[in-house]
Amino acid sequence: MRWKYIFHIIGILLLFLGLAMIFPILWGVYEKELSFIPLAKSMGITLCVGLLLYWFCKSPKTEYITQREGMAIVALSWTAIGLFGALPFYLDDSFISFTDAFFESVSGFTTTGASILNSIETLPRGLLLWRSFIQWLGGMGIIVLSVAILPFLGVGGMQLYKAEVPTPVPDKLKPRIRETSVILWKVYALITLAEVLLLRLGGMSLFDALNHAFTTMPTGGFSTKNASVAHFDSAYFDWLILLFMILAGINFSLHYQMLRGKTLAFWRDSECRFFLSTILLLSLIVSFNIYGSVYHSIVQAIRYGSFQVVSIVTTTGYATADYEQWPAMSQVILLLCMFLGASAGSTGGGMKCLRIMLCFKYCYRELFSMIHPRAVSHVKINGKTVPDDVMRSVLVFLALYMGLFALCSALLAGLGVDLVTSFGAVASAIGNIGPGFGMVGPVENYARIPVMGKWLLTLCMLLGRLEIYTVIILVVPEFWKK
Repeated sequence: MRWKYIFHIIGILLLFLGLAMIFPILWGVYEKELSFIPLAKSMGITLCVGLLLYWFCKSPKTEYITQREGMAIVALSWTAIGLFGALPFYLDDSFISFTDAFFESVSGFTTTGASILNSIETLPRGLLLWRSFIQWLGGMGIIVLSVAILPFLGVGGMQLYKAEVPTPVPDKLKPRIRETSVILWKVYALITLAEVLLLRLGGMSLFDALNHAFTTMPTGGFSTKNASVAHFDSAYFDWLILLFMILAGINFSLHYQMLRGKTLAFWRDSECRFFLSTILLLSLIVSFNIYGSVYHSIVQAIRYGSFQVVSIVTTTGYATADYEQWPAMSQVILLLCMFLGASAGSTGGGMKCLRIMLCFKYCYRELFSMIHPRAVSHVKINGKTVPDDVMRSVLVFLALYMGLFALCSALLAGLGVDLVTSFGAVASAIGNIGPGFGMVGPVENYARIPVMGKWLLTLCMLLGRLEIYTVIILVVPEFWKK
């Protein structure tokens, strides 16, 4: 393991992070508020540390990165980015402790959207913009962005891409990974810009439109309002944001194909069909379940029911209603949605629809083999046979996901947190969703979680965002052996 090279890369990423702080600093200066001071101090500290790591860990040009080094760079980089991204919050009086600031920062970068803020609207606008901007950066992955703009990583960039992009089968749109990353970021930025313009057309202020676009496309869910999207009480905003949450939950390579003129790209992809069909089915079930008992208008029931389903399936976490007041059936469905997740290759979290599909297909194949023991059958996606090693990796991932969910829920409960909150908070954190159940529900926040509980949930957020393997493999002894 070439540690100098690893810390050299981390230094480059910190330099990028420091430069990214200029955007909220300029906004703070424009607003004539003092929020630019903690941001400017944080920028200086981050740039200095980044320069030190870049300069003192500089090594001869490396033409490749091993798989172990790629995983180490990703895991350590996200930890470092979370730490330095927390500095603007910590240096401001809005956060009581570094634990809270680090929790908010990691929640942002991992696009979880869980917050400890009791009064979001009192936070300076510069810090609110930073809070939203780090979700936008984390959405597609700050590592992928760096690969896109740092061509000297060369062919080794593929190791970073495999460790970062949320899909069991990375989809290379172009032969070189740098070109792939640039394409994904262009699509990402284009759809974000479209959402900003449409929100402005609906009457939302430029500041709120920027913030909500920055947190919709990464399926993050941070809002500038205490009541989230419910604050605006607008059907136009609800349906518009719902549409963009769905777009953010679809594999971004399909968006690229659509922009290239392949109009049937969404329909031809079996995972996309599964994702959209699942959303439609669950939205209808929840909507009819809350019709009459909660909402006396079918239009309102569909509006609020579908918004919450889409928000949780895509792991965005926006709220327009207190779903804890809904019937038990709807609450159970929303809890299950926390595990489902969006499409592979999207900015969403959770298990991902592709893995759920593969699991269903594998179970069906096993049942089929019991009836026809001599038959030869394969698990296929989009007409292509899924290799056994990929299938095995998917099943192990699902087992690890549920095992970690059970373990972390038990640990959180052991800290004195009630059962419903423990299950809801861990499911939300590891699925990168935001709101959960109990005292972390849609109208609550994570401020009352014990300090050790916040650190545990922070780890869950990183596990979920980095697809478990990249983090958990660091505790395997063989990983560190030559």
